[in-house]
Amino acid sequence: MYSCEVDDSVTEDRETLIIEHLPQVRLIARRIHERLPGHVSLDDLISNGTLGLISAIDNFDPSQKVKLKTYAEYRIRGAILDGLRGMDWAPRGRRKLSRQIENAIGASEQRLGRVPTEEEIALELAISVEEYREWLVDTENLQIGDLEFSSAEGDGYNILKYVSDSESRLPSKLAERSALEALLASQISRMPKTERTVLSLYFYEEMSLKEIGQIMDLHVSRISQLKTQAILRLRCVLQKRWPGVSGV
Repeated sequence: MYSCEVDDSVTEDRETLIIEHLPQVRLIARRIHERLPGHVSLDDLISNGTLGLISAIDNFDPSQKVKLKTYAEYRIRGAILDGLRGMDWAPRGRRKLSRQIENAIGASEQRLGRVPTEEEIALELAISVEEYREWLVDTENLQIGDLEFSSAEGDGYNILKYVSDSESRLPSKLAERSALEALLASQISRMPKTERTVLSLYFYEEMSLKEIGQIMDLHVSRISQLKTQAILRLRCVLQKRWPGVSGV
């Protein structure tokens, strides 16, 4: 007589793992939701994140010597960000502003041969510095997932998001990731110190904008501007020198 005992055991183990890691899904979803407009549903993010968790559990390979929690975090975050892309949740006007800023940064850098200042970017846009900073605040939420330098594996600016997870251990993929990390590190080193500090505290130390503001003695809105400007600088470089990398 055919027995399903082994299959039932595997199913039970799978369900146990899913339940055990659901708090991780909620935590990641809440962190992302905090940076989004109010109309975006937290439940939708959790639902997408749960699908990512299930995928992580089903595809997890212990022989790769990576913890399930670490691998799951990557898949959960990726599933949530993929869901956001599908929603097209951001107003087109704000996306247009973001593209204009990126183009201005690129044009200024090419003309000056160095990283442009805020004043020079504003001049390229033909607006005042005050208006430029307002644009940065308006587009801040668009940067969700653009450059997720998660420290989940303790290796600093981790850009696994841009590498195919199914083949991430292939030598070609490891070389690709190494080259992309080098490109990002090089560009970050050219940034003003304040922007480098904000990126480090926000992505690597996972501090909130408020906490960073307290450390740097700057208003939270100014921290938001600096973070957005730094990310747009990186996006500008990646789109020119690393085709195929894009954010939400």
